[in-house]
Order: sequence, then structure tokens, then C-alpha cells
Amino acid sequence: MTRITARSAASPVTVFVICWLGLLADGYDLYVYGATLPGFIGQAPWNVTPATAGAVGSFALVGMLLGSMIAGTLTDRLGRRRLLIGSLALFSLAMLACAFAPNFSVFGALRFVAGIGIGGLLPTAVALTNEFASARKKSIVLGLVLTGPAIGSLLAAVVAVNLLEDHGVRPVYAIGAASALLIPFALRLLPESPAYLRAVGRHDAAAELSSRYGMTSPDDVGRPPAQGTAPALPRGLVAGLFRDRNLAPTLGMWLLCLLSLLTIFGLTTWLPQMMRQAGFAQGSAISFLLTYSIGAIAGTVVAAVVGQLTAPKVMAIIGFVAAAAALLVASQASSPAVLTTAFLIAGFGGMGTQNMINDHVAQYYPAALRATGLGWALAAGRVGAIIGPSYGAWAVTTGGGVEFAALAFAVPALLGAVIALGLPRRQRIVDPAKLSVRATKEVPR
Repeated sequence: MTRITARSAASPVTVFVICWLGLLADGYDLYVYGATLPGFIGQAPWNVTPATAGAVGSFALVGMLLGSMIAGTLTDRLGRRRLLIGSLALFSLAMLACAFAPNFSVFGALRFVAGIGIGGLLPTAVALTNEFASARKKSIVLGLVLTGPAIGSLLAAVVAVNLLEDHGVRPVYAIGAASALLIPFALRLLPESPAYLRAVGRHDAAAELSSRYGMTSPDDVGRPPAQGTAPALPRGLVAGLFRDRNLAPTLGMWLLCLLSLLTIFGLTTWLPQMMRQAGFAQGSAISFLLTYSIGAIAGTVVAAVVGQLTAPKVMAIIGFVAAAAALLVASQASSPAVLTTAFLIAGFGGMGTQNMINDHVAQYYPAALRATGLGWALAAGRVGAIIGPSYGAWAVTTGGGVEFAALAFAVPALLGAVIALGLPRRQRIVDPAKLSVRATKEVPR
């Protein structure tokens, strides 16, 4: 249980930095498989076939699905802090074990375990960031924190380019275990969620923590705790995602996550191998993943700024359209410069789009359902992520190379744009001071 005592004012930047570093490590560990795939397929001592590589990629994402479901169910019951640190520890240790795996079967099993931790960290970090960010800057702060996975994927590509050819895959995975160094800092500096503390009846602790971090959230307004009571967590958190006219939006957001993650994980898993088959050298082939990651970082930042001014839904639609258009161009291009530009834009509309979907989900649900809503939306998305590597293996091996594979990944991006159009637009965030005045008038006296 988190102990909270009276202290001087604290900055929420500490929370954002820890969440960002955790997501950076999450991104490295998640996308490193695609960066190292050329070191597995047909290379001794692994001698992996494309079909087996696709199966292991999908199997690892089954672990992520399980991790998202666990996080979605337990973060609103056990607390964000415990789940974030536990997830970080799990995938860090699994990555270290991957570096010493004796064969590809054991490696695949360890990737499954790592996937559980990776899948549990994202919804927890997003929920914490959303809660500690001020109302006026939620999309911008969350967008900046969500550059973590994209920068992590960029680091994975850089490390793979420099180590894979001469040293093989093992040191690339060993470096991923460095994320364990973040754990003592998180134990020392990361606070618990005030929304969680209120939900378990610790209203005084929640109020003290909110005051210390300068939090004035619409979730807090007009909800004075009943004296002498300690209500249990609300029952049926998952069922709440479908009540009060939430059914259609919830299913729409789940399908949107599915299509987005299918595109992202299918493409990032197979992009280096696709370009290797197109005749590029191993280092150059992996560099296309680096290009995709740079586009994802830029897309996340731009989408966060524009999403704050408009709505996350708007940027999700733009992102899907941009990714689909770029992949259509890539399917017809042969020039390295055109291909590089196309995959840069695909990254801009790929991970950046998913981050805006996460932002939209986080702002759609109230605090009591936020982590549950995020966890289950991402769990639905993991179904697409699981399909993605096998879908990519089919597109690469049977469809005729880069041309068909790029076209195949443009299809789910186009479908995502259509579905995003039908999602409800989030309510515009109002000034907390005005909301406080309004709530004061509405609270019965």
C-alpha cells in the first residue's frame, strides 16, 4: 500500500518522465523483434523460416493481449503504481532471458512472457499520465509521453543496425533488459493514482495527493467524500463500458484499435525483411524501420498538439488516411528516396494514430473506468496485433514482395479511417475553475 504523508508541493513532471521512460523501454522491447528478424530467418544457429517467425511474432502478442486484459481488470482494483512497476519488472527480466535462450522455441516462450509485461504497462502509464496532466494540456502531455514507444522502436532499430550483422541477435535483446534500472526510481518517486485511492475509500490520502501535485480534475469536482465511509470499488467495471449509451462507442474504439495495431505490428515486424527481399543490404533494410520510427515520433508530437486544439478523433482520422496513402505509394514505388518518404509518412500516420486513439479512449471514459476502458480497448487491439505478423508473413511470402505487402497493409488503414469517422467526438475540456464553480452550484446543500 502506498504511504502518503504531508509533503511540500510536488511536480507531476516526475510522473510523466517515469511513464515516458517506461514506455520507451516498452517500445524497444516490443519492436526489437522486427528489427532482429533478418538475424533469425535463414541465419545460423536459428535457421528460422518466415512462417515460424510470423507465428512467434503473433504468439508474443498473445502475451500482450493477456497483459492488457490483466491490466484492464486489475489496475482499477490494485492500483496503477503496482501494475506499472510489476509490468516493467516482468518484461525486463524476460528480455534478459531472451538474450540467453538456447533455441528459438525457448526464445518464443520468453517473448510470450515479455509480451504480458509489455501489454500491461501501456494502459497503466496512459491512465496515470492522463490523471496527473492538467485539463488544458492533457492531449499535449499525453502525446509527449506517448513518444516513448516510438523512440524505443527507433533505438531498437539503431542498436540492431550497429550490432546485428557482427554480433547477432543476443546483445540486442540484452540491452533491452536495461529497463530494469528504472524500477528503483519508480518505487521511490512514482505516486499512486488519486482516482484509485478514492475508489478504495482513502479519500483523505487522495485529497492530500491531489493537492500536493496541484491537481484540479473534473473527476474530483462535486464529489465530496461521505464522512466515515470507505466504499468498495464499483462492481462490474467491464460491464460499465457498455452501459449508458457506451455500447456502440466502446465497440467502435475496440475495432479501431484492432485495425490500427494490425497495421502497425504487421508492418514493423516485416518491414526490414520486406526490404531485404527487395534487394537492400541488411543494414539498409533495417534502416527503413528506423525511418518509420522517426515518422512515428514526429506524428505523435504533431498529433498531440493538433489533437489538443481540435480532438484526438480528428487526428486519428488524418493519421489513418495518411498511412493508407503512403502505403499505396510504396506499393507502386521503386526509388529508394520515394520508399523512404512513403514509410516516413506511414510511421507518421501509424503509431501517432494509435496514440491519438489511446488519448480518445482515455478522455472518453470517466476516471473510475479509464484504465479499464484503456486496457480492454488495447486488449481488443491486441487481437489485430496478433493477426498482424502472420498477416504480414502471408503478404510477404505469397503476394509478390513489397508491392503486394504495402497494398495489403493499406487496406486496414483505410477501414480504420472509415470507422473513426463514426466515433463520438470527445467533449471539449473546460476550464477547471469554471467547472469548480459550476459544480459548487450543483452540489446539494
